[in-house]
Amino acid sequence: MRVLPRIVPDGTNFPFFRYRYWAFGASALVVLLAIVMMVVRGFNLGIDFAGGILLEVKTPGPARLAEMRTALGGLGLGEVALQEAGSSDLVLIRVVRQPGDESAQQAAIEKIKQALDQTFGPGLDYRRAEFVGPKVGEELRRAGTLAVVIALVLVLVYLWFRFEWQFGVGAIAACLHDVFAVLLVFTLSELEFNLSSIAAILTVVGYSLNDTVVIYDRVRENLRRYKSLPIPELIDRSVNETLARTVMTTSTTLLALLALYVFGGPVIQGFTFAMLFGILVGTYSTIYIAAPVLYYLKLRPANPPVEAAAPGQG
Repeated sequence: MRVLPRIVPDGTNFPFFRYRYWAFGASALVVLLAIVMMVVRGFNLGIDFAGGILLEVKTPGPARLAEMRTALGGLGLGEVALQEAGSSDLVLIRVVRQPGDESAQQAAIEKIKQALDQTFGPGLDYRRAEFVGPKVGEELRRAGTLAVVIALVLVLVYLWFRFEWQFGVGAIAACLHDVFAVLLVFTLSELEFNLSSIAAILTVVGYSLNDTVVIYDRVRENLRRYKSLPIPELIDRSVNETLARTVMTTSTTLLALLALYVFGGPVIQGFTFAMLFGILVGTYSTIYIAAPVLYYLKLRPANPPVEAAAPGQG
C-alpha cells in the first residue's frame, strides 16, 4: 500500500516557544503602528460610513456592469461602486457623498440617470434612489464598533466557561492582535472601509478563535496526561500535535479566498484581501500569542522555570 506524502510529517518538534519574545515584540509593534496610523491617517471610509448616494436599477436584460462603470466614471462624482443585487438584471450603484446639501445629492442622482439613459436607452427602471447622510454613517460606525467589542467579550465568556480564565485571556490577546493587524492593512492600503470590512474582521476573529480552541483543547488534554511536564514543553508539544490540522485548514481556506480575490471582481476585493491577510495573521497569533501567553498566566499553580525545560525550548 502506497503512503501518500503529507504536508506536515508526523512527530514534528518545532521549538515555537523559543521565539516567543520575537513574536511578542513584532505583535506589539503591529498594534502600536495600527493605533498610530488610525489616529494620523485614518480610514478610506466607504459610503456606508461616510454617507453617499445609493441607486437600485433594473435593466431590460443582464446588466452590462463594465459599460455602466465607463458611463459613470467620467461624471466627476468620485468613487462609484456597482454590484449585482441578487439577479443579473438588478444593479446597486453607490456613489460617494457629494459636497453640498441635499440638493447637491439630488443633482448628482439626476446626473447619473441621464448618463445611464444616454448609454442604454429609456428601458432602465430606477427602483430606488436614496441618500445616506452623515448621521446614518455615524450610527453605522458605532454599530460596527459595538459588534466587534461584543464579539470579543463573548469570546472571553465562552472560553472562560469552556476552559479556565487563562485560556479566555490568551484568546482575547490573540483576537485583539488580529483585529489591529487587519485595521493596519486598511490604513496602509487605503482599501475602502465599509460594512463588508467589519464582516471581514468578525470572520477573522471567528477563524482565529476556532484555531485557538483546537490548540487549547490539546493543551488541556496534555495538562492531564503529562502532569510533571514543564509548561513550555507542553505548549510546544500541543502546537506540534495540532500543526498538521492547522496547516491544512489554513491552506484550503487561503486557496478559496485567493480564487475569490482573483475572480470575484472589484466589489469584494477589499473584503477578500482583508480575509487573506487576516487568516495568515490569525494562524500566526494562535501559535505565537494565544499559546505562549498561557505560560505567563500561571496555568499551573507553580510553573516550572523556563530553564528547567529541555534544551532548545527556552
